[in-house]
Amino acid sequence: MAAAIVVVGAGQAAASCISRHVALGSPRPLLLIGDEPHPPYQRPPLSKKYLSGELECERLFIRPLDWYAEQGVETRLETRVTEIHPAQKRLVTAAGDKVEYDKLLLCTGSTARSLPAGIGGQLDGVYTMRNIADIDRMSPEFAAGKRLLIIGGGYIGLEAAAVARKLGLEVTLLEMAERILQRVAAEATSEYFRKLHRDNGVEIRESTRLGKLLERDGRVCGAELDGGETLDADLVLVGIGGSPNTALAEAAGLDCDNGIRVDETCRSSDTDIYAAGDCACFMRGGEQIRLESVQNASDQGDLVARVLAGQGVAYTALPWFWSDQYDCKLQIAGLNLGHERTVIRPGSGPGSLSVWYYRGDRLLAVDAMNEPKSYAYGRKIIEAGQHPAPEQVADPATDLKALALG
Repeated sequence: MAAAIVVVGAGQAAASCISRHVALGSPRPLLLIGDEPHPPYQRPPLSKKYLSGELECERLFIRPLDWYAEQGVETRLETRVTEIHPAQKRLVTAAGDKVEYDKLLLCTGSTARSLPAGIGGQLDGVYTMRNIADIDRMSPEFAAGKRLLIIGGGYIGLEAAAVARKLGLEVTLLEMAERILQRVAAEATSEYFRKLHRDNGVEIRESTRLGKLLERDGRVCGAELDGGETLDADLVLVGIGGSPNTALAEAAGLDCDNGIRVDETCRSSDTDIYAAGDCACFMRGGEQIRLESVQNASDQGDLVARVLAGQGVAYTALPWFWSDQYDCKLQIAGLNLGHERTVIRPGSGPGSLSVWYYRGDRLLAVDAMNEPKSYAYGRKIIEAGQHPAPEQVADPATDLKALALG
């Protein structure tokens, strides 16, 4: 029998790897191990249509569960891997089962950061959002008139705020930095979404630190801010980022640093172990980065399947992201890391614009708010390695299509 490929973690990267493995017609048996009861599913809709009740659970699945068996892929769901023994090329599960592998792909994802128990992080009514179970616990509380307190002004918190307002909740959002989205976006993008949310009734408090959550009979009932002010709340959502799930890899002796370190083929420091998606840390533009995005997970999973099939490829895909809030669709192409300046290009209609990031004369990335053409052409320009002058981009008379075509 051909050697086995084992994929640990049933997320987007795993689904992409398996789909490509099947498409390539590889004869090597493949086993998928996931600790949730579901097959791989889409996570972006969790904070949007699934939270709002517009999407049923099964519609999140990337492939129906039956598809895996039909394609000869073995699945072991609700199974947690507790040990990796690289020398023996063996896994051990929480139930004590031993699983042999020839090649191993780790798609262990990331875990949402929570508040310390000492300031109320473990109280009833305090939630994080990372998987279906998180949403299933929280969504019954998203009822009109309830007071929702969101800790953290990143995309997860802002998307949840938009859903909550649509459902009629009162929403207050706390961000300890000077502005929302400060870690990931330019000031102009932050200003756009600050206005969007305030126009929709969200109270946004920036430069505001949480002191502790308040409780009544074991359940959260409010918050005390660092300066002593108190706020009432019926439930709290914590959206302060995630940490890569590297405990398995670290215990196995793999090289880890803010993720499992991999090369351009997603191979770890062990030649028979690969990593993809949120848990993987790789080099891009001379910097070591880790991306939590569907595109990154999908492309890396696909890449690993190709590498294991003997195709000599390297990961060079241009990162892209998106976020839906109210009637705004944000699309991002490229990475703005290390940018030195931004220019704003007026949009083609009300409520639309794009923000372009430069380091020196080099175009790095573009944020497009309700501007699909700016996103599409900006992406093509960046992928082609072109660097139009900032003044050209900022001028609404400039034909972006002509720039994209070179």
